[in-house]
Amino acid sequence: MLSIVLPAKNEAAALTELLPRLKSGFPAAEILVVDDGSNDATLEICIRNEIKCLRQPYSMGNGAAIKRGARAAKGEIIVFMDADGQHSPDLVDRLLQRLDEGFDMVVGARDWSGQAGVGRGLANALYNWLASRITGFHVKDLTSGFRAVRADKFREFLHLLPNGFSYPTTCTMAFFRSAYAVAYEPIPVAKRIGKSHIKPLRDGLRFLLIIFKIATLYSPLKLFVPASATFFLLGLGYYAWTFVTQHRFTNMSALLISASVIIFLIGLISEQITALTYRRES
Repeated sequence: MLSIVLPAKNEAAALTELLPRLKSGFPAAEILVVDDGSNDATLEICIRNEIKCLRQPYSMGNGAAIKRGARAAKGEIIVFMDADGQHSPDLVDRLLQRLDEGFDMVVGARDWSGQAGVGRGLANALYNWLASRITGFHVKDLTSGFRAVRADKFREFLHLLPNGFSYPTTCTMAFFRSAYAVAYEPIPVAKRIGKSHIKPLRDGLRFLLIIFKIATLYSPLKLFVPASATFFLLGLGYYAWTFVTQHRFTNMSALLISASVIIFLIGLISEQITALTYRRES
């Protein structure tokens, strides 16, 4: 059985067109709209189209809606797609076909034209590059919300998913860490209907934190070891310079070298915490 989950917050305009297309294209599928505290006609549109709507009394975030939808879904396969009209129902079959090849998750990968602005495009390009370097896999779109997953495997990581917009990053890195096969399928993306809920100033820090989450969810030492080595080399270089010019070991050299040791030890602890996070009960 197939379940299609759409997290929605004030996306009534897009759902008016999207829901009939989904029902027509996938009559046997379970379609769930998770209403994340909308104050528009989302519920009425779901009722009109005979679509089940899971209502949250107030906005808890995109990730919270995804988790609620994943818990309620009855299908062995779950397709997550945005409710803003960017993802065409015609593309769902392409993800499912790749899933049939033996993958555990298939992500709809956007190209540059599918990015919401230059700033978002550059940020996503940085995330993709960093995730590729850390995991050793070619990550084509780390933050895409259009993906098909095997439900049992996805639910293993529900406790890790944040309630905000970075759930795609978290679940992707979790799948890689757990050696579940991930594929990327190139897709076109339409312009969203309505106004985006992303605010650059408010979400700027969140995007920065995603960079650190990428590393800590997969292999913290790949982030902490280079940082530790940088501080150590700076301390050693500064000591060499002060030894030649002042013939002494300065407090700054001691501070930099001490910082390198502390960062390395934090990395070791983080590595152990990450390993415990993914450990399953036998």
